[in-house]
Amino acid sequence: MDNALWAFGRMSGVVSLALFSVTVLLGILNRSGRPLFVIPRFSVTLLHRNISLLATVFLLFHIVALMLDSYAKLNVIDVFVPFRGSFKPFWQGLGTVAFDLVLAVVATGLLRHRLGQRSFRAIHWLSYAMWPVALGHAIGNGTDGTSKVFLVLAAGSLVAVALAVAWRLSANFLETAKARQGGLS
Repeated sequence: MDNALWAFGRMSGVVSLALFSVTVLLGILNRSGRPLFVIPRFSVTLLHRNISLLATVFLLFHIVALMLDSYAKLNVIDVFVPFRGSFKPFWQGLGTVAFDLVLAVVATGLLRHRLGQRSFRAIHWLSYAMWPVALGHAIGNGTDGTSKVFLVLAAGSLVAVALAVAWRLSANFLETAKARQGGLS
């Protein structure tokens, strides 16, 4: 059973990271106000939200599987308090930091209408910190962190997210409000 939990914990972590990569890309695209190929902007918003929730579910699978696994020996404190784990505490701590950031972003996403747009956006910017921290955790702590297949996935995700963030920070990036006013080219 432990081998199955270990394998499930590893794979659910990889799937979660891949889905969070897609979420970051969709979030940046959604903020631009542009459609995704033939998918209208409101559908990009729904895709972003649903894929981010799916990524969070896989992250929870990852954590619970490793808590139940006798080899990983995660406990509740390790899940919420960074850098206290017994196995590679720094790399495990990065995973904890990423999880704490995910919790903050998900909570504000669910409470978006009660918090207001400004608070939601300020906390949502934590996604830009969460993603590379999670990637560092996966590479440094993950059993598959140095496998060729995982490194290709990580490198592809890194390039895609880096290009999207560079576009997001560039002068060519139009915010949604500007796009609605006819600023799209």
